[in-house]
Amino acid sequence: MAALVQRASFDEISEAAKHHLKMHILDTLGCALAVLGEGPLRATRAQADEFGGDGPCTLIGGGKASPPCAAFYNTTLTRYLDFMDNYLGESETCHPCDNLASVLAATEYAGGSGKDLMTALAVAYQVQCRMTGAAPIMQRGFDHTTQLSFSLAAGVAKALGMDAEQTANAIALCGAEHNALAVIRAVPISQWKGLASSQTALGCVHATFLARRGVTGPLGVFEGPKGFQNAIGEPVDVEWTKEDLEIVTQTLLKSYNSEVHTQPAIQCLLELREAQPFTAGEVARIELETFEVAYNITGGGEYGPKYDVETKEQADHSLPYVLAVAALDGDVQPEQFAPERIRRGDVQALLRRVSVRPDKEMTKRYPEKMPARVTVHLTDGRVLAHEVRDYPGFNSRPFSWEQCVAKFERIASPHTSERQRRQVIAAVADLENIAAADLTAALGQTRH
Repeated sequence: MAALVQRASFDEISEAAKHHLKMHILDTLGCALAVLGEGPLRATRAQADEFGGDGPCTLIGGGKASPPCAAFYNTTLTRYLDFMDNYLGESETCHPCDNLASVLAATEYAGGSGKDLMTALAVAYQVQCRMTGAAPIMQRGFDHTTQLSFSLAAGVAKALGMDAEQTANAIALCGAEHNALAVIRAVPISQWKGLASSQTALGCVHATFLARRGVTGPLGVFEGPKGFQNAIGEPVDVEWTKEDLEIVTQTLLKSYNSEVHTQPAIQCLLELREAQPFTAGEVARIELETFEVAYNITGGGEYGPKYDVETKEQADHSLPYVLAVAALDGDVQPEQFAPERIRRGDVQALLRRVSVRPDKEMTKRYPEKMPARVTVHLTDGRVLAHEVRDYPGFNSRPFSWEQCVAKFERIASPHTSERQRRQVIAAVADLENIAAADLTAALGQTRH
């Protein structure tokens, strides 16, 4: 893995992958700007202010902190909304944009360029996504932020220009230390669901700087006694020296502000609602058939029942809630997760009339497709049905740059001025020709 980090260069990244990296960076920053000063993010900001010092790295929304604290706080911003990107393995997913804040802090600290930032981020995406595909761990009780620890070490080491020995030790330190439990995403879902990756960022940036100073780690972290492979019961079959930096082109963006496996179900219901209009008051019940992963995580399967919905964290991981609110409001965006919207009687009543079940044939088609079938039974006896195989933002229907900009504008506007948004968009669009500090300067001028 360290050899991949050492070999990686900006020139190795294809034009398509560079384009995707820019879109994912802009999408991630939009998610960050959308939650400035909200909910538990106030606590993480206070933590960064008190313990982060007046360091060299920019906090989104203004202020400075040490690299670990900047990575911690900025990751809470990029992750908490749960509107960010995904990579789909056969049995689990990850959010590779969880790497951005740490790589950005390290690149700014090192005085690096936009090219350096993109290269280090491409490395991190490659490592996390390949780990997710080759070493699924959530069925064994580990959270996907466990695999994030390896990619954070790789990306931060690349941004800091560390040598092969330092990089290998950073990967060993981070991979051995940060083994989170999947209970983070099980019922009852807490605020930690949206903050766990920021804790991993804090620890991994700290540990990578220690490796840079010569601290050694357990280099048998994968194949050694009691190592990662022993913990998961199988080898991690990736030939890292032969990896490219193209996996970002296989990652997804979200159209709706909810867990990724709910995206096609929402799309299906909204298409049905538009083609055969009905009002929520006419709905007797809604039935959803979908693939097993969606059912297990968000439909009432292995991760627990999804009808007791009182918080944002519970709502965005509940297929009954998102389908009910989509039927009522005609969309699922950040405003659909305001506390007063979640608690309102109309959605609370309707979500209890939504049923979800897995379909064997749909399960066979995942993850190449993300099928969903919605059937709406109306009080007058009519039955409306519709099926989709994906949603806008999926690999088969990728976003354009213009669609990314439109999403960024929509979700970032409550906390930023038009001028501030224009500065961030322009910096990302021209990232290969500017310093990383030019992007962080634009982010630091947004208000928190």
